[in-house]
Amino acid sequence: MLDNCEHVIDAAAQLCVTLLAACDDLRVLATSREPLRVAGEVRYRLGPLALPGDPGAGSEAVTLFVDRARQVDTRFMLDDATGLAAARLVTRLDGMPLAIELAAARVEALGVAQLLDRLDDRFALLNVGDRLAAGRHRSLAATVEWSYQLLDNDERRVFRALSVFPGPFTLEAAEAVAGPGAGPAVLHLVDCSLLVPPREGPDGRSRYGMLETLRAYGAGLLAGAGEQDRAAAALAGWTVKVAEQAAAGLWTAEGEAAAARWLDAEDAATRQVLAWAMENDPAAALRLAAALAWWWVLRGRWAGNTSLVREAAGRAVPGRGQWCAAMAWLGYTAQWRGDLAASLSDFTALRDAVTDRGPCQALAEALTGRAAALNNMGRYGEGAEEGRLALAAARQADYPAGEAEALRILSFAAIGAGDHGSAVRLARQAGQLTAGIGGRTIRMSGYALTWALIAARDLTAADPVCAATLARCREAGDLWTVAVLLPGMVLLDLAAGRIRDAAAHLREAVELDTRSGSWLGLYEALDSCGHLCAATGRFAEAVTIWAAFAALKRHDNVSDDPLDARHRDGPLRQARQALGPGRSRAAEDRGAAMSMATAAEYALMLTEPGPQPPAAAGPGRLSARERELVRLVAQGRTDAQIAAELYISIRTVRSHLDRIRDKTGCRRRADLTRLALTTGLA
Repeated sequence: MLDNCEHVIDAAAQLCVTLLAACDDLRVLATSREPLRVAGEVRYRLGPLALPGDPGAGSEAVTLFVDRARQVDTRFMLDDATGLAAARLVTRLDGMPLAIELAAARVEALGVAQLLDRLDDRFALLNVGDRLAAGRHRSLAATVEWSYQLLDNDERRVFRALSVFPGPFTLEAAEAVAGPGAGPAVLHLVDCSLLVPPREGPDGRSRYGMLETLRAYGAGLLAGAGEQDRAAAALAGWTVKVAEQAAAGLWTAEGEAAAARWLDAEDAATRQVLAWAMENDPAAALRLAAALAWWWVLRGRWAGNTSLVREAAGRAVPGRGQWCAAMAWLGYTAQWRGDLAASLSDFTALRDAVTDRGPCQALAEALTGRAAALNNMGRYGEGAEEGRLALAAARQADYPAGEAEALRILSFAAIGAGDHGSAVRLARQAGQLTAGIGGRTIRMSGYALTWALIAARDLTAADPVCAATLARCREAGDLWTVAVLLPGMVLLDLAAGRIRDAAAHLREAVELDTRSGSWLGLYEALDSCGHLCAATGRFAEAVTIWAAFAALKRHDNVSDDPLDARHRDGPLRQARQALGPGRSRAAEDRGAAMSMATAAEYALMLTEPGPQPPAAAGPGRLSARERELVRLVAQGRTDAQIAAELYISIRTVRSHLDRIRDKTGCRRRADLTRLALTTGLA
């Protein structure tokens, strides 16, 4: 056996060749950080230990950590808290045995939680190992330094540059960042185990990886060599180029799925570059945000990026290409979060900036967005007028996707005006236009036709249209359109007697809307929840959820569709009659006091499958002050807001909440909300 051959690789290779030629039936086991590359060599790459969550494997990494931790601290126990922290710790250490052993040696002094908190400075933290071990095994830094020093100068430069990637990357990306001649160095870094061999990413492209520990070491070298800015700028240039290429495919029927998967694979890079560009290159930040905007919508991730896009747009010249795209996107996302005034303002600003150009794509989008905002405000006549202007602008600009979008908005204006025949006709016209466009435009036309047919009470026709459109959305990973279609599917399920399907679809809609921050979608879901409760004889719950729905819409100045109100009138009257005046009033008061977060949690509670488990403990053991805190948590207040309202410190709030959790067994804020909802505290 030959151990640790990497620093004498040529001599070791020559020795093996000589021995194998001179001896019969000889096998040589050689360990090295790179292959010998001699005839007859069979390579076995020793990977990291299995991590928590790895398929088909127990957590070898956690097992090693616990074993070594108990050697230095015999009292160390793995409970729920330390188990979670240990899992995160070994994951961040990439399952590297030496790193895990060095971390375990610090458990007695720091504990697992503090170890995890300090892991950003892992090379200073994990610096004490076995005194009798070889120097390269006494600290994490020494181990990585040993491998790094075996590289030649060009390979070291490439290793440093590649540390700028926050996640897996293609060979083309490596060459864009580290230089066009970086390919051979990348292959050698794989041989030296300084890069993870390429694996197929979500987009089907082969992508290399770098362990977090090696990336942290490389980033330190990159900064020390003064190469950080150049590498970050090169990564930004490549990422913007890739995002814009992928974004172009999002609007084509044949290219949408592949384009979305490409952006999925580049997610880590785009997030890092966007943060860097906001500070260092605002123009690149706006280009990247404009490219990613509709992919964020597709994946239900738009809400977390609206402030960033608004900041980037604020630094750009009004009327330019990316500025126009950003304003259109901001206008729609403002509608989805229920801020209709902001939406109308954004689309008006876009309209005013491009009006002097005559009919163009940006003008059509601005007018369509204004029409949608006016519809949601209940100003259907103005919405229809603006929609007709948008339709004319799209036709004159030869913009079929914009024409289909304008027809869709006109269909919703017709629904609001009670002209259901025109609503169906306009939605069908939009669908006919999408044949040569595909992608999201087809799905949005299916969404419009579904609601137009429901409004016309042609449920037999609406059911297959809704189901087919939902199937297209799921196939494309279009979470936004799934969410807005599901409340319609709930109504169709109820009409067909599919109660269990209705509950499942409603639950999915609430979860998607809550995750994305789509308040406008949640209004529809809450309305459908009222119908579900009424259909299943839960009259108090129906009155409560509809009262919450009405109060929240009033608060946000969002109009209640007249047709929806008419459909609701009969079941709501029946529920009130069944309850009687006193119980009906109590249910209404309860709903009217709910925040959107509480109402959404209530809807989730009402749609849970199977029998509901009892609460760990009721509120009877709580003091008056503790009951008040539970009520405020259920209303969606943060710790800081509770502290301000009760004139106590945030620390006192947290202390109270800890005691409440101990008394009730409710560990999460959602659990406390449910306790409040089920016991009448909220």
